[in-house]
Amino acid sequence: MNQPESNQSKNNKVKQLIAGEFEVSQCNEWIAVTNPATQEVICETPCTTMDEMERALESAKTAFTTWKDTPVPVRARVMLQYQALLKEHHDELATILAQETGKTFDDAKGDVWRGIEVAEHACNISSMMMGETVENVARAIDTYSYTQPLGVCAGITPFNFPAMIPLWMFPLAIACGNTFILKPSEQCPNTPTRLAELLIEAGLPQGVLQVVHGRKEQVDFLLTHEDIKTISFVGSVAVGQYIYKTGTDNLKRVQSFAGAKNHMVVMPDAQKKQVVNSLVGASCGAAGQRCMAISVAVLVGEAQEWADDIKNAIAEIRPGAWDDKDAAYGPLISPQAKERVLGLIQQGKDDGATCMLDGSDCTVEGFPDGNWVGPTVFTDVTSEMSIYREEVFGPVLCLVKADTLEEAIAIINDSPYGNGTSIFTASGAAARRFQHEIEVGQVGINVPIPVPLPFFSFTGWKKSFYGDHHAYGKQAIRFFTETKTITARWFDSDIPSALNMTIDLK
Repeated sequence: MNQPESNQSKNNKVKQLIAGEFEVSQCNEWIAVTNPATQEVICETPCTTMDEMERALESAKTAFTTWKDTPVPVRARVMLQYQALLKEHHDELATILAQETGKTFDDAKGDVWRGIEVAEHACNISSMMMGETVENVARAIDTYSYTQPLGVCAGITPFNFPAMIPLWMFPLAIACGNTFILKPSEQCPNTPTRLAELLIEAGLPQGVLQVVHGRKEQVDFLLTHEDIKTISFVGSVAVGQYIYKTGTDNLKRVQSFAGAKNHMVVMPDAQKKQVVNSLVGASCGAAGQRCMAISVAVLVGEAQEWADDIKNAIAEIRPGAWDDKDAAYGPLISPQAKERVLGLIQQGKDDGATCMLDGSDCTVEGFPDGNWVGPTVFTDVTSEMSIYREEVFGPVLCLVKADTLEEAIAIINDSPYGNGTSIFTASGAAARRFQHEIEVGQVGINVPIPVPLPFFSFTGWKKSFYGDHHAYGKQAIRFFTETKTITARWFDSDIPSALNMTIDLK
């Protein structure tokens, strides 16, 4: 389908949103956005100039002076209208998303819908902004608190969820009364641009949301400028560490979601069919390009005998173009991503792992230039191997053996990552022990990918997350706001303030 005219100019250049207007950048550097299945250039993303970045920031600062004083119910009504528009344009958004990321249409629809759930959560902002109060904390003195917005916030989002992850950020920040600058991935700019269009259509005032584009130079502007109060980021470990360190060195609040190496523990008392079906989707869905993918299955005891069943089930699926209804997943985002995954597969073989199913030479009829990697399964994997240590971000599953649940827990807890994990078992005792002892932020019990709804926190432990507010969803309200506490005496009194002396308990 053709992209909306406001997304792109006639020369196929993606527009940026500054001061309430979609405009073509005056930059000299443009980044080609290609269809991952064909390498056809879809459009070009600008590298927003520093003058344009300054103008976006000034617009956001100016808009904040009035938006922060907009009544909370009015801000909630904008979000109510926005979530209605997102639902109305759900399939359109999914089509745009699928074409620029390569995701299958069903996968793209899921990406959009999970974002809509966050927009729905933002509609409840009135109750979430309430403070606290205690009467008579001392004689004739009350204390109460307000929850107030911070100012200009910024978000830096990745290619793999171009609807869901931006929607993790700016609806909640804006509903709280902040203004927001979004720097989406340069590899998939059209989806977030369309999200911004719909928010403006919902009635958002001019300047409350800005959308800029680019690479490190634009990110560094956001990380270092004194007028940016908070930074939200999702991406790789190395970049996540850089974002967190640079942002906090510049005295900003930062929540930085980084990489993962998620394990699924399979106990011998689990239902084999359920386990196998769950592993197929959890390991290869979205071509493995998600931070909640299951990339390691820890087979405990007799469950080790299921390795062939797992391999055979995964061998039945195949990648394909976004509109191929029979495809299980799409191509990787870029030729560079494909080469990295193929390199790790080869390294796994060189390190001595057994490649039970090799997707290195995958081809898809009619799409000879696509970034295809077929489903791949390794066994005889040890914790020293790069295929185990590194986040592959491809449709690759490693099978690891453990004799006991205790050993399986130790394997996972020894990992430097702690984003998500799951256990499949019929034993309540085993599940209880696992969820209590495991050092991972999100835990599934007979659920392969334990992504919570937005009224819970989406978080990670260890190298999977850097920051003090864990992380998106419920706790994002606290990230995007500040609490102001007031202590007041409401009438004249000759009683001395108990806050400045020992409290009189008589």
